Amino acid sequence: MQEIILAGGWMMLPILVCSAVALAIVVERFWTLRPARLAPPTLLAQVRTSWGKGAVDPGYLKALRENSPLGRILAVGLNNAEAGRDIMKERIEEAASQEIHDMERFLNTLGTIAAITPLLGLLGTVIGMIDVFSAIMLHGTGDTARLAGGISQALITTAAGLSVAIPAIFFHRFFVRRVDEITIGMEQTAVTLLDWIHGEGELPAPAAPAAAPKKAVPRRKPAGGAAS
Repeated sequence: MQEIILAGGWMMLPILVCSAVALAIVVERFWTLRPARLAPPTLLAQVRTSWGKGAVDPGYLKALRENSPLGRILAVGLNNAEAGRDIMKERIEEAASQEIHDMERFLNTLGTIAAITPLLGLLGTVIGMIDVFSAIMLHGTGDTARLAGGISQALITTAAGLSVAIPAIFFHRFFVRRVDEITIGMEQTAVTLLDWIHGEGELPAPAAPAAAPKKAVPRRKPAGGAAS
């Protein structure tokens, strides 16, 4: 492997740097963009229970913000619940925009690497072919070792650039799709929260136990009723 890298020439250095950066981004995004971490599936039910019990106080909101990105969005909504539906919706959208921006971190860098590494490989190919033709001009076609070295450099850099670009493109699209799915889930949860508080789906107070039905009292016949 080391011999192949050295045979690729100096253009292998930026390709290797791009490869290392792309690998680090992929590992970090896999760890960060976990749906269970960003939007716990049971969080909405927990918020509903706390709201019904009247336990939504500043301490609860602080713990909710520290829970997850979805928790921060719900905490903003609950904190502005008394300000009206429009203001609450606006604050939720602002909080969601910040969380989406954080989820998309490093994805532009990954996409850039996917775009430039084939170009770096192509540049290495051009440099290798220039060396080949320069050797032909100076020494003719008899120096086969020098010609083979230039052609080898051209092929190695091209293969290296494509080997980095193809996985980078795949993972870039994979993570973009995951962010979209998580974003849609957060939006649905936020809409549900709005409906609970300000819409037809407003959270009801705990229902009181139903009263037992009264027993029917039999009517008494009049004492002087007519005989049949």
